[in-house]
Amino acid sequence: MKVLELFSGIGGMHFACKETSRDLTVVAAVEINTVANEVYHLNFPDTKLLQKNIQSLTSDNINKIAPDIILMSPPCQPFTRNGLKKDLDDLRTDPLQHIISLLPQLTTVQYLLVENVKGFETSEARNMLITCLRKLEYNLQEFILSPHQFGVLNTRHRYYLLAKKSEFFFQTSESVMTSLPKAFDIIDMEENQSLADRKIGDIIENLDESSEIYNSHLVPLETLTRRVFVIDIVTKDSTSSNCFTKAYSQYFEGTGSIFTNTSLNYVEKILEECRNCSCKDLSVRLLSSLNLRFFTPTEVSRLMSFPHDRLKFPSSITRKQKYRLLGNSINVLVVSKLISLLLH
Repeated sequence: MKVLELFSGIGGMHFACKETSRDLTVVAAVEINTVANEVYHLNFPDTKLLQKNIQSLTSDNINKIAPDIILMSPPCQPFTRNGLKKDLDDLRTDPLQHIISLLPQLTTVQYLLVENVKGFETSEARNMLITCLRKLEYNLQEFILSPHQFGVLNTRHRYYLLAKKSEFFFQTSESVMTSLPKAFDIIDMEENQSLADRKIGDIIENLDESSEIYNSHLVPLETLTRRVFVIDIVTKDSTSSNCFTKAYSQYFEGTGSIFTNTSLNYVEKILEECRNCSCKDLSVRLLSSLNLRFFTPTEVSRLMSFPHDRLKFPSSITRKQKYRLLGNSINVLVVSKLISLLLH
């Protein structure tokens, strides 16, 4: 089957296609972000990558490609809980509205998968998309899912829409499902068990704490003294981490977890001492003993379920850019399961 990947970013949907057992070929990808396209091209040099505004696409452009499947993750800023939630009044929804306007003219598309933030399900943009797809007689199913439900050590609730011309094999009265249908035995039990037994320590890079790279990832102590009680701190024995966003390492509350090589008991002991401490110098010394650091981009990519260390970045891409690109990406494992469900 031929796949068209819209809003392709660094290629998360492409990686997800490769993780399925289906014979899928991404025949074209469209993305306007030049930095993301550098990463995409490095990882998928043989894929036709169009660096252009989605709004410049025509139905003729897409029909010439003749995709069976469209995968897309449109901009989420108009719907995110931390944004202004301007929905259709936000110019960043214009590319999605353009694709919706083209759908009635597309002659080959049998399947669609759309990913976005939790909150999209109550938006006018979603209503516009659903109305169009129903008129075109697609069968639809919506989901709110997090990779933690699949044994991944990361929480990242996202909205997903599956649409297909044929009927889904399962029946449900739920307009938005919060788990995969039980009738679909999609998760290999051996794989699921191995995931269930994993801990954060399993995805941590082996970094020498005295090394330059380790020190470059340390959280500034000045920031810790002000923000430590709103930061999610995880250890090697933790079994989950918070959702990573594009603002990771720039802001500290709600942008992703921070790692320490110490034990949870020691973390709790230090935090309790800091709560009862009125001396700033002492607090700094206490917090410095935790050696708190940001997850590396490689570790974040592992938590986003990119195939083990297969995601490559050009040497020109900065760490800040890597965090932004990963924060805007999808969880590869969850999307691969949904693609398999869509095509079942």
